[in-house]
Formats: sequence, structure tokens, C-alpha cells
Amino acid sequence: METMTSFYPVVMTTDAAAAARFFEERFGFTRTFAADWYVSLVRDGAELAFLASDHDSIPAGFGAPVRGVLLNVEVDDARAAYERLVTGGGAECVLALRDEPFGQRHFILAAPGGVLVDVIEPIEPSEEFAAAFA
Repeated sequence: METMTSFYPVVMTTDAAAAARFFEERFGFTRTFAADWYVSLVRDGAELAFLASDHDSIPAGFGAPVRGVLLNVEVDDARAAYERLVTGGGAECVLALRDEPFGQRHFILAAPGGVLVDVIEPIEPSEEFAAAFA
């Protein structure tokens, strides 16, 4: 088997530049490549790219905007991120900050182009879920 040199999501969206700006402005990503149809970002070794869903490199019938994809951004303090991004930053929040019994404190933002961003802080799971962790 060949050596894998990289692995990262490329999210199809109706506006690659707007989606990239969202991650630059709110999460501190930096552009590594930018065209009107494709933008590649990096932060702390994590890579993410956005591709215009109508670009001619997409096979016919597969270019619809993203649906069913949730991008996770794990942070050390979800409450502080919520205050910065939602309360003080005006980001569109579609799920308010809450604690989940499966071990997450999180909230979900709507980014441009139909992209959902789940901002997560790992917390202690309930007894019910603790056994599910390896």
C-alpha cells in the first residue's frame, strides 16, 4: 500500500471564499492557497479546504452544496468560545451551548454555504456512556 502523505476534508460550498473567511476570522486559520473556486487553510497542523460546488472538476450530479457534514473544532474551553463567537462575535448559533451525557460541552454554528461547525470541549461522560470509551 502506498504511503499516505496527508488527509484532510475538502468541503463543497456555494461560496468557498466566504466559508474560508469564516474559519480565518473565527478560528485563526491561515490561507495556504486561494483561487475563486478553491481555498485551502491550515492551523496548528490541521488542514481544511473549501471548493465551489459548481466547479468543473466535480463530476456531474455531485456538486450540490454540503448537507449532512458537521465539522468539529475541539477547544479547551467551550464556554469561552461561545462567549467570543456567539455572545460577543455575532456568529449564527443553531444549537446553544450545552453539556451532553456522552462527554461533550458544545454548541453548533452555521457557517456560510450550509456548513455546520460543532465547537466541542470534552467533559466527563455520564456513567451510562463511560463504558463506551476505549
